[in-house]
Amino acid sequence: MGESLPRKDLFEIPDGVIYLDGNSLGVLPKGAASRATRVIEQEWGQQLIRAWNSAGWMDLPMVVGNQIAALIGAPEGSVATGDTLSIKVYQALDAALKMRPDRRVILSDNGNFPSDLYMAQGLIGTKNDGYKLRTPAPERVVAAITDEVAVVMLTHVDYRSGRMHDMAAITKAAHDAGAVVIWDLAHSAGAVDLDIGGSKAEFAVGCSYKYLNGGPGAPAFIYARPDVVQGIDPALSGWLGHDAPFAMELEYRPAMSTERLRVGTPPILQLAVLQEALSVWEGVDMGDLRAASMRLCDLFIAEVEAHCPALTLASPRDATQRGSQVSFAYEHGYAAMQALIERGVIGDFRAPDIMRFGFTPLYIDEEDVVKAVRVLQDVIDTEAWQDPRYQTRSRVT
Repeated sequence: MGESLPRKDLFEIPDGVIYLDGNSLGVLPKGAASRATRVIEQEWGQQLIRAWNSAGWMDLPMVVGNQIAALIGAPEGSVATGDTLSIKVYQALDAALKMRPDRRVILSDNGNFPSDLYMAQGLIGTKNDGYKLRTPAPERVVAAITDEVAVVMLTHVDYRSGRMHDMAAITKAAHDAGAVVIWDLAHSAGAVDLDIGGSKAEFAVGCSYKYLNGGPGAPAFIYARPDVVQGIDPALSGWLGHDAPFAMELEYRPAMSTERLRVGTPPILQLAVLQEALSVWEGVDMGDLRAASMRLCDLFIAEVEAHCPALTLASPRDATQRGSQVSFAYEHGYAAMQALIERGVIGDFRAPDIMRFGFTPLYIDEEDVVKAVRVLQDVIDTEAWQDPRYQTRSRVT
């Protein structure tokens, strides 16, 4: 691997654990807990409301946004942070539809993350103006981009299989047809090398608790291409998206930057932890990280197929066609995953039968991969998954 990878010493990894679920919730970076304590005890505790100025709280959303921008290939000042990913999807989608007022079709695919589709459905219901959501199979998206389509809204890397859309090709096809493009980078940011600015997409959204290791409920982000920002009429015109929040004007006047896509008061504790978490990326070349990711995933596939033939690959075999996760289908996948987790190898499960494994080169290496497969082999060969305690489904799978 590259000289800077892995960097396990920057993370709090429990003893005896091989963590292959960073695609769902990242590992706690060292320094994050002490940063949270500092914000609580020294900033909030001692400075109280003065900390909005004295501790730089008011600037934190854009400071963190610029850190994320550097990881996704976006220019400085083009990424705003805060709220949840679903809210950012709603904002981007509404803005995109307003950019194409004569069109009534939102195009996604039937492999998209359900929340993105739910937000589209909710927005359509709110507008009540003849809009339609179309969800063809992922491989049929380009063929479905017609002159009826106002916006193409896709998740770059599929959450179940890791299949990756061709961002450049689809964005070009959409633009050639006159449509606006929104990319959901939830499973891409911090996992693959991105050039969102070079893609020319109008919008991108994402979360920060997966590969960016921001912690549970960490703030989302939204990118808006700089040349379209001042034409955006925010659907959620919150006071911190105002050009001068503390002028307390009665009429909304949006900020003249991506800041207009901020809504409410920023979650300072979560943003501070995220800022600390993003420091682990210093000195990491995203090309090196992507190369390491592909090697780890390829090794995992080879090892599983050699030692666990009962599992069927559910991800693209070609590393260039998938993100930084590998999924295998197995009839008893849920129970097998619970048995695996109890033995210290943590992945997760997605219905109906997908065992999902994420590979984060910041803290996973080849030795971890080989060890993990040996444990998986033991679970399958001994049918350990048949233990009744592994059969009961938890609320979070």
